[in-house]
Amino acid sequence: MKKTILATALISALMISCNETKDHSKKSETLEVTKEMQHQDSEKMASETHVLDNSWIADIQLDNGNKWAANLETTEGITKMLQQIESSNPRTIEDYQNLASQLNTEKNFVIKECTMKGPSHDNLHIFLHPLIEKIEALKNVSTTTEGTEITQSIKENLTNYGNYFQ
Repeated sequence: MKKTILATALISALMISCNETKDHSKKSETLEVTKEMQHQDSEKMASETHVLDNSWIADIQLDNGNKWAANLETTEGITKMLQQIESSNPRTIEDYQNLASQLNTEKNFVIKECTMKGPSHDNLHIFLHPLIEKIEALKNVSTTTEGTEITQSIKENLTNYGNYFQ
């Protein structure tokens, strides 16, 4: 009889212990998933903030106080992108994504037709890199508010082209 009671007590203790371990494991998994989601959200926010800023202005330089000479195709492409933004009136997420597609076509033209060399080319890259990121972000907008903010940032980027290139 003592053996039966002892065996039952051991089995009960083991079962309770296993359930606590499972419960602890579930809580641990939930905590890990929550932390991962928070990490992804903070990365997304940081990425969006980075896309919207114009910190490239601190890195770009003038040619001894003068604007860099740019090839005609580059200047035409930048002008067309600015005109596309100014003539657009996006109201839906799809409108913003279509605008991004148009801007991307012009951006690809600028890159393909670029004949600049040396420091002027290096500074053009400082200008273009954030523009490329912004156009990519506009392709992937999920709200119209986000689309408006990114479009405004792209417009600021394009408007500043004339401050550094001619």
